[in-house]
Amino acid sequence: MANYKKLQNVLTELFQLDKAELDFGIYRIMNQKRDDVLDFLSNKLPKEVRAILEGQQKGDATQLKKDLDNAIKTAKEFGVDPETNPKVLEAKAAYEAAGSIEGLEQEVFSHLASFFKRYYDGGDFVSLRRYKKDVYAIPYEGEEVKLHWANHDQYYIKTSENLKNYAFKVDGDKTVKFTLKEANTEQNNNKNQKDQERRFALFTEEPVTIDGETIHINFTYELHKKSIKQDKLIDSAVEQLTDKVPADFAKLFSLAPTEKNKKRTLLEKHLVDFSARNTFDYFIHKDLGCFLTRELDFYIKNEVLFIDDINTDNELAFATQLSKIRALKQVASKIITFLAQLENFQKKLWLKKKFVVSCDYCITLDKIPDNYYSEIIENTAQLEEWKTLFNVEIKTLEELKEESYLVLDTKFFSQEFKDKLLAEFDDLDEQINGVLINSENFHGLNTLQSKYQDNIKCVYTDPPYNTGEDGFPYKDNFQSSSWISFMIDRLFLSRNLISNDGFFVSNIDEHEHLTLELMLKSVFGDKNEMGKIIWDKRNPKGDAKGIGVQHEYYQLAAKDFESNKNKEDFFVRDKPNALKILAKAENLIKKYGKVNADVREEFRKWVNKSDFSGGEKAYKLLDEEGNVYQPVSMSWPNKKKAPDEYFTPLIHPKTNTACPVPQRGWRNPPSTMAELMKKGLILFGDDESTQPRRKYLLKENLTENVSSLYYFGGSDDSFFEDIGFQFDNPKPVKSAQYIVNICARPKESIVLDYFAGSGTTGHATIKLNREDQGNRKYILLEMGEYINTVTKPRIQKVIYTDNWKNGKPQDKEGISQMFKYFNLESYEDALNNLQLKPNQAQQQVLDTNADLQEEYLLQYMLDVETREHLMNIEAFKNPFNYKLNITENNELVPTTIDLVETFNYLIGLHVKRVQRIGAFKTVEGVTNDGDKVLVIWRNLEESTNDDLNAFVKKMDYNLRDGEFDTIYVNGDNNLANLKQDTYTWKVLLLEEMFFTLMFDVKDV
Repeated sequence: MANYKKLQNVLTELFQLDKAELDFGIYRIMNQKRDDVLDFLSNKLPKEVRAILEGQQKGDATQLKKDLDNAIKTAKEFGVDPETNPKVLEAKAAYEAAGSIEGLEQEVFSHLASFFKRYYDGGDFVSLRRYKKDVYAIPYEGEEVKLHWANHDQYYIKTSENLKNYAFKVDGDKTVKFTLKEANTEQNNNKNQKDQERRFALFTEEPVTIDGETIHINFTYELHKKSIKQDKLIDSAVEQLTDKVPADFAKLFSLAPTEKNKKRTLLEKHLVDFSARNTFDYFIHKDLGCFLTRELDFYIKNEVLFIDDINTDNELAFATQLSKIRALKQVASKIITFLAQLENFQKKLWLKKKFVVSCDYCITLDKIPDNYYSEIIENTAQLEEWKTLFNVEIKTLEELKEESYLVLDTKFFSQEFKDKLLAEFDDLDEQINGVLINSENFHGLNTLQSKYQDNIKCVYTDPPYNTGEDGFPYKDNFQSSSWISFMIDRLFLSRNLISNDGFFVSNIDEHEHLTLELMLKSVFGDKNEMGKIIWDKRNPKGDAKGIGVQHEYYQLAAKDFESNKNKEDFFVRDKPNALKILAKAENLIKKYGKVNADVREEFRKWVNKSDFSGGEKAYKLLDEEGNVYQPVSMSWPNKKKAPDEYFTPLIHPKTNTACPVPQRGWRNPPSTMAELMKKGLILFGDDESTQPRRKYLLKENLTENVSSLYYFGGSDDSFFEDIGFQFDNPKPVKSAQYIVNICARPKESIVLDYFAGSGTTGHATIKLNREDQGNRKYILLEMGEYINTVTKPRIQKVIYTDNWKNGKPQDKEGISQMFKYFNLESYEDALNNLQLKPNQAQQQVLDTNADLQEEYLLQYMLDVETREHLMNIEAFKNPFNYKLNITENNELVPTTIDLVETFNYLIGLHVKRVQRIGAFKTVEGVTNDGDKVLVIWRNLEESTNDDLNAFVKKMDYNLRDGEFDTIYVNGDNNLANLKQDTYTWKVLLLEEMFFTLMFDVKDV
């Protein structure tokens, strides 16, 4: 049974049965059904193989025995010795072969093990179709050009959450947890030190803590010299823990040997698994069932059913071969069905919309009514943050009223205060200038789909560069493949959000810029991939030979370039200081109320003393209508080459005489020049000898053609020193501002960055709005925990002022702002909130039907038994106290979920007004489709349907008119309802829509 043992080992690895002690994620779920799975794989599958082979063999053996008897009879009739006759010997061999069930079994087991092992690699199924040794096939469907990579049919699911949860059981009731302290992981394109890499090491300050029956073994994940290897740090940790682990957990040091390491302990085994788990990447297959079924057919045709067998003269031997194939296919299909159930369930959890865990707002004081100030000044936590962030100490109401741009954070206040404050805003989402989301960016982008589809004007992002030194993990030799899988799904999700006249821009360097170009062509189409701008960061230094790598790229794409009305505006380059000039002019007009002599005089003085490049300052003017224009000298071609018409005199509009300068020739013929003059785009001086100049209105056309090469210098480290933070290699604000300026037009555009890092894109958007009086909005997605310690505080500081030195503000010239921030449930959290258990009625059916038990185990178990845990409908009775276990500081903590905000994103609601009145909370808004929506949330433990009817009447909601197109209410109710059309009603049950939209999952 050697081959069956080989198959058992493969299936044990495939179904994670070798990790029985692990107590988190998918392992915990599988361990709850461990006995059922083991019984199926160890007992039922082998019996099925034998039953299939025996069923075929009985008929074969009977016929083969007749053939042997006839051969012997014929030999004797001809006087030939049957023991030497070839025909007899052949028939005898066929009969004996057909009777060898054990031999066929071993062949089937061997093929099963070979097949599943072929496509399985360290936790994932990889598309490696082999024609023969070292020859693989790439699926091709007739495309002109096909982008293919090893993990093309998988979701990249590695998140920072993998660092947070690793637990296993010892002695049945004791739990061991590996906990990270100071887990400062690298994000985005932040480079490690050249001679350093991150390693796991024991937290020497407090290596062990005990909490009842749980022991926490604490680690760090910090930079170490590359010469210090991870296995040495693990050995050191095991040695140090020998004297620190109490006797109750002594089993940690029991042996768990391998062939190569006979002395390996259980602790060492898990430490190796823990470090590897956070070093390499993980995937979920998009359609594992179809993939393995297709590959099984290919495997059978190429490695089991040989062409020569088809034309054999021995039909019964061929029939025996077919019985082996039948057994192989039937058993493999059941294994595939079970594997597909596991993979599809994980995919369902990955793709499902995620709960908003907590949601708060940061609001400048100028937006908050004075009647809140007395409560604000009593909030010591808020006052302390202002002192820390802005170096402002508030002691009196008068001092508070002088600080218009201090940023209030609602996290310091009660829910009652927050509800009351938000109700002050009549058009809440319009008032919100930015959104910060702490989430893995796939889930963040998925959450934004309903609300922002086709609404984002500019996606500008700075992904990991896949340098091998930027913290991006990879599986063995699949570094680029992992990176592409990680990137391309996020590109598809972000493309859905971009408006038809919008743009995608990404920073990248030489490691993957060609790959990114291919991906953009694949996602956006060849016509919409727009090429690169080269960012020249610095000059080559030293005496090194060769080509200096001193640049990065801006890779650009349009959503729909052919129909983009603003495409001509995109290929542009900033005029020097154009934004400053325009902002200054608009501020002066605002100051004086209109354009007058005082405005123009002050404007000219400011222009003349400003250090603008070239001779442009002499030409900057401000006209009576408030237009700022910048004349540029016209040029003319070489006289000898120009046609005669280019020398026709052009009449001066003031003197009605021919201007003498055109005698030398113009770039454009007189007809074109006259047309430009008619449109007011050509200016003349007061005297006829002055050369004409062309006028550019900055309000309408800020720019000229874009240069493909730009110099922005290096990162803005000095800025971070000024505001008192540390962040490795942040991109320059001026580079982000440049991109936002040329892409996010008009000034009311939305800008999205889903690798937000330290928040440079948000900073640039605020800075640009401050300079040109714009109202661009920003959405920042960041997975790292430093979004709360760096990104968010940076935005708060930039709002207060953009002028900092040594961590202190140099003025109080802030900008009126309001931004929302929240974090999402993670994939790991979704897994960790699940339990598997059929209800009593389901269990009774299963206990009485053996055939159904197998079908249930292979296909339906996970979906059926986790339904109540994926979303607890009963908990909607009090929607303001819905709780999930959420990872916080490396611990699963019962946390109240914001169902109201979650539902707003599920239906894509642009919120107009939100109110909390007693047991009721209402949200009014408009969806992307233009439907006017009212959502009524109520605590059913504190209110009845009579209370609901009275509330609707009190609020003067008319359910029969056109005030609202759709009304959602949680809980059964008797509100008057109207049928909208054949299929829909006006008043809908909120829970049903919530569940439907949460699990309306589609492959990306």
